[in-house]
Amino acid sequence: MRFLTSLVLALVFLGSAHASVTEATLDNGMRVLVKRDARAPIAVSMVWYRIGGSYEEPGSTGLSHVLEHMMFRGTKNTEPGEFSRTISALGGSENAFTSRDYTAYFETLAVEHLDKALELEADRMRNMTLNNDEFLRELEVVKEERRLRTDDKPTGLLYEQLMSTAYRASSYQNPVIGWMNDLDQMKVEDLKRWYDMWYQPNNATLVVVGDVEGADVVAMAKKHFGSIPRGDVPQLRETPEPPQRGLTRVNVSVPAKQPYLLMGYKVPVIGSGAEEWEPYALAVLSSILDGGDSARLTSEMVREQKLAASAGASYDAYSRLPSLFLMDGVPNEGVNLDQIEQALLEQVKRLHDAPISSDELKRVVTQAVAQKVFAADSFMSQAMELGSLDSIGLDWRLVNVEIENLKKVTAEQVQAVAKKYLVERNLTIARLDPEQTGAQQ
Repeated sequence: MRFLTSLVLALVFLGSAHASVTEATLDNGMRVLVKRDARAPIAVSMVWYRIGGSYEEPGSTGLSHVLEHMMFRGTKNTEPGEFSRTISALGGSENAFTSRDYTAYFETLAVEHLDKALELEADRMRNMTLNNDEFLRELEVVKEERRLRTDDKPTGLLYEQLMSTAYRASSYQNPVIGWMNDLDQMKVEDLKRWYDMWYQPNNATLVVVGDVEGADVVAMAKKHFGSIPRGDVPQLRETPEPPQRGLTRVNVSVPAKQPYLLMGYKVPVIGSGAEEWEPYALAVLSSILDGGDSARLTSEMVREQKLAASAGASYDAYSRLPSLFLMDGVPNEGVNLDQIEQALLEQVKRLHDAPISSDELKRVVTQAVAQKVFAADSFMSQAMELGSLDSIGLDWRLVNVEIENLKKVTAEQVQAVAKKYLVERNLTIARLDPEQTGAQQ
């Protein structure tokens, strides 16, 4: 009963969330989104740039991520590392991340220090220094990161191969961290060009969530960012992904402890031209397959059939370009990848053949509501929702209608998207076959 009471209170909070967001655009084109949440005297500040791995040209992959590293290596007014030391001295924390669609920089700190955080962010928006020695050091850090996360991690390598094989034209085919050959050839001048092209106020959004007043934050934004002139941001030319004409396969053979299967179906996302309800139906479908211990893949492939040590599915409806619906599985000892592939395909066929049950649909919606409630408890999660939507060109108000749109999904719609998109002509299958090492032979 206590949980249900908390859930109701949280839903009331969520339902009124749109009224608590202040939205403004500075004269130089920079967007500002402020959400008041007075439960603690802190604030999360995020500056989002609409630039990421999917913006990069062939031969120049990894630029956005390396530039993110360099943004902490000094400006005309600060020494390398001074940004981080200053935020730490104020009792705050900071970091950054680069994705396919955007790069974001964030701080969590007491509200009385928000002004200083914005001052530092405005400084590095246009005053970053790109020292060649610092660049070469950071480049080696990124290369080692690539080795650890991809080259020496079989599952990471398989995912990279799946993406580069599944996409013929879409810029999602390239890894955010960059191909090693491109990193080897990268010059500091390349970063300078990238920085000048994309790190402009009219290509950025400031998001602040916390115990703040919207008007006060907008005034701070004008104070620190308002004098930065609007830049000439390039008009991005997209290369549409051509229709796939049939099943595509890729095999990866590297030293590994266990085999692994990864499948990706090409699917639409919100705003990509599909029927408005289709991405929400795909999200429900994903949760039907992989939404806790009672979901189909875990309950059937792992527990009942004992075919897989693990099996899962994932789908993100919020991305700049059409994406992939992923399914994966790790076989139990004595089970081969052919059996895992067949079992996953049988799960897809079952979705084609019959609508999901009303109990399954109810479970998924209940889980989605719970996840939304937990996200509302986090200032960072709230800021992430606002910033990511705005940065991929969607209306941030979608955060307020997501649950209602999921509730509208019917069992027949879930079956319809499965039959339309989870089909062989949209499918790429990647298999990791462990190589025999000397110790294993």
